[in-house]
Amino acid sequence: MEDYLIGIGKRIKEIRKNKNTVISDIAQKAGVTGGLISRIENGRTIPSLPVLLKIINALDVEVTDFFNGMPQSNGASYIVSRKEENSIIEKEDEAVGFTYTYIFGKQLSSLGFETVLLEVHPNSKREKVTTDAFEFKYILTGQCYYEIGDEEVLLEEGDSVFFDGRIPHVPINKGSVSSKMLVLYFFI
Repeated sequence: MEDYLIGIGKRIKEIRKNKNTVISDIAQKAGVTGGLISRIENGRTIPSLPVLLKIINALDVEVTDFFNGMPQSNGASYIVSRKEENSIIEKEDEAVGFTYTYIFGKQLSSLGFETVLLEVHPNSKREKVTTDAFEFKYILTGQCYYEIGDEEVLLEEGDSVFFDGRIPHVPINKGSVSSKMLVLYFFI
């Protein structure tokens, strides 16, 4: 996951240099500081989704083109985020009893967004399906295998996966208890 996040900065830098644009121009158009752009490009910080969208807009590229051009570190057609990689986000100092945990961030398009809670019962059966969306699944309870194309990945409580729903896919619960997951669809 870290390689992918560092790839965001590298992609910003690549597009900016290909367009012969300096950091200060992108920063001004995006409404952020040049220092922030520099830290993102060098992998020292990760932008929030709204900031990343502003930067992509300032680069004058489509959001989908931005991500389609990013290298995939594992060569797979999906990204898995493991519970161990989650990090606590520090928010307001005056707030008590609130813990924000960063799980996963990916902005593709503002065309459509949908969230569902999916429960996959043991021994459930379904053929692979496709959707016109990028899909993010976060495992709340249990474990589930996910077949994506010709690959299968085991997801356990706290893990997540992100992939292009146009690739045939299906969750498979090989366990003895139900698996619950939060599903977010980003329609393209």
